[in-house]
Amino acid sequence: MSARYVVGIDLGTTHSVLAYAEIGVAAKPIVLAISQLTAKSEVFDHELLPSFVYFAHESEGRQPLSWDPERRVVVGEYARRRGADAPARVISSAKSWLSHTGVDRRGGILPLGAPDDIEKISPVEASWKILEHLSEAWDAKVAHGDRALALAEQDIVLTVPASFDASARELTVEAALAAGFEHLTLLEEPQAAVYAFIDAVGEGWRRQIRAGDVLLVVDIGGGTTDFSAIAAVESDGSLELERIAVGDHILLGGDNMDLALAHVVRTKLSQEGKDLDRWQMSALTHGGRAAKEKLLGEGALAAVPIAIGARGSQLLGSTLRTELTREEVERVLVDGFFPRVAADARPVTRARGALTQVGLPYASDPAITKHLAAFLTKQASALEKVRPHQEPAGDTRAPTLLAPTSLLFNGGVMKSQVLRGRLLSTLDDWVTAQGRSAVRVLDGADLDFGVARGAAAYGLARRGKGLRIRGGTARAYYVGIENPMPAVPGVDPPVTALCVAPFGMEEGTEARLLPHELGVVVGEPVRFRFFGSSVRRDDEAGTELESWKEGELDELSPIEVTLPPEGRRDGDVVPVRLRATVTAVGTLEVEAIPTRPSTPDERWRVELSVRSPDG
Repeated sequence: MSARYVVGIDLGTTHSVLAYAEIGVAAKPIVLAISQLTAKSEVFDHELLPSFVYFAHESEGRQPLSWDPERRVVVGEYARRRGADAPARVISSAKSWLSHTGVDRRGGILPLGAPDDIEKISPVEASWKILEHLSEAWDAKVAHGDRALALAEQDIVLTVPASFDASARELTVEAALAAGFEHLTLLEEPQAAVYAFIDAVGEGWRRQIRAGDVLLVVDIGGGTTDFSAIAAVESDGSLELERIAVGDHILLGGDNMDLALAHVVRTKLSQEGKDLDRWQMSALTHGGRAAKEKLLGEGALAAVPIAIGARGSQLLGSTLRTELTREEVERVLVDGFFPRVAADARPVTRARGALTQVGLPYASDPAITKHLAAFLTKQASALEKVRPHQEPAGDTRAPTLLAPTSLLFNGGVMKSQVLRGRLLSTLDDWVTAQGRSAVRVLDGADLDFGVARGAAAYGLARRGKGLRIRGGTARAYYVGIENPMPAVPGVDPPVTALCVAPFGMEEGTEARLLPHELGVVVGEPVRFRFFGSSVRRDDEAGTELESWKEGELDELSPIEVTLPPEGRRDGDVVPVRLRATVTAVGTLEVEAIPTRPSTPDERWRVELSVRSPDG
């Protein structure tokens, strides 16, 4: 069947969104209102689907929706609300768990601390359940039983953080395939935000972005912060956009801010002799979110009342009350998360405890401006892409940071003018100190729905209906080659990093067959070591690194696998040459091709998608 729609899905850390556009019709992408439970037996349609999964207790009975009257697992707003009362039955941040290399992402680990009556599921399955809900809601509202209109039959563009490595992308694809999405393409979220901006302003984008510009995309959502840089370069007389830098996946966002406000309120109540337990703190965090939106929104109030239910036999039915003021919110959020810092500031890394509970690797420093300064400094070399347009006249110094000329905000946190203003003024201080002009903020951003709308617009662009952003892989990828040496106590054999996929390698392409003849062991468990780099942009496929500076290469999760011997003996070392391919969905495959194959088709394929060694 041929697709009728292109569908963009923003699988967010705290909210998910679906937007669609009819192929062949000149119309803007539309956001679908998703049917979801907001309370027991209460269904509401809303454009935002909270990315929470709730396992109802047997005593709660069914949690019916129109397409599944026997349902007992809840996705959406009601699942989010149940987090205040039954946190051990709720899965949150499934998307962040997909990128956590320290756990078995295909193993049943969620919800953390779940009671015995719940069978735990994997981060992949949790993501699948969210996508499945989107699919079922679409089919009920759009398809109405027509298989040709089912979501599984449409062209789907699913967004991922630009900082997702190949393994996290492949796991995302796994979840999407489980939901029935076979016609699938992955798109980086910052690029989707740019596509949404271009779609919203039309040809007017060319008046806001000029050749030589560096566009900084700041995406701060509920659970994560991501930075990307996109260059506007002139090619054959036309303007093209190319993604040139990607930041780390930082687990820091609006949820941290809500928790910070909850601690402010807790301190105030504690001073009144009212202590809170962890369940009340969870409820207080939800209250902090609502207060934040009211106090930092348009026509902001001076104060907002906060009320939570009291616990204990003597307090049953009573309520604890206080308030949050605008001054408190601005002090905690603006100065705490967006402090004015110098361009050479860096996030503080605190010493970790020897014993810790299993959990996500949250950022230890809440100062988003420090993380941004670190990103821009680390990516200074990316300025070479547009250096002739960027440098002040006569300036031959090497840049100290990647100085953006334009800024595009994305993510729900950035709806606050106060927070946008602080980040912009801090960024301007850094840029003007280098003799460059202040940063321009691009008008027309869609902070809540832009990623989904942009993904749908990209789906149309792939069909020749709009501008394409050139990107490719956000990192260069290397395989570790162990060098033989005599055994020496306390000394590991040296490792050479061999580049198999250069930075920016486009989806659907393959690198040349490398000339290096290597030996691969078959029929026995072996471990492949892989590395990635977002700063080494000039390495070509085949570049060998015997040593590298700290921070240049990051080691990825190793892959443990037993390669089938294919008629050879277990333990044989087979001479091979390597070739890497970036698939259409942006994941990386490395092929080991025998130099003397035993059969015409003999080869081994390794994907950066298997379990971490802890799994």
